[in-house]
Amino acid sequence: MDCNTYGYVRVSTREQNEARQLTAMREFGIAEENIITEKLSGKDFNRPLYQRLVNRLGTEDVLVVKSIDRLGRNYEEILEQWAYITKERKAAIVVLDMPLLDTRQGRDLTGTLIADIVLQLLSYVAQTERENIRQRQAEGIAAARARGVQLGRSLMV
Repeated sequence: MDCNTYGYVRVSTREQNEARQLTAMREFGIAEENIITEKLSGKDFNRPLYQRLVNRLGTEDVLVVKSIDRLGRNYEEILEQWAYITKERKAAIVVLDMPLLDTRQGRDLTGTLIADIVLQLLSYVAQTERENIRQRQAEGIAAARARGVQLGRSLMV
């Protein structure tokens, strides 16, 4: 059975640019047809293209992401997805920005322990950043309202 390498590229909004991630995937050597790009929030894993990709992964396939926060921003769900991909689907994961998170090799007890610790730490950081973004947005909205700024769509009558 041949193994395939897939790249998953995610940005949260249509305005964000995925070029940096796409370049990294190409430099890693991923075939263009195996790079999946999605423009949806990482708050959860209810992303159609991501779900389709994970369901396609087979034994010895490889899923490549630029950084752990491109996979998602929910601590518990990142850990669940990681376990699902590596243990149930038996595919490998490579996080380009963090060489310790490369499950293609080092599947011995020490390598697994180190990867698990790093994964938990980075997943926590990703979720904390998501929470900080939401707090900054709320503070910005409150400050704008205090200045009398009208937010949201105006209703045309």
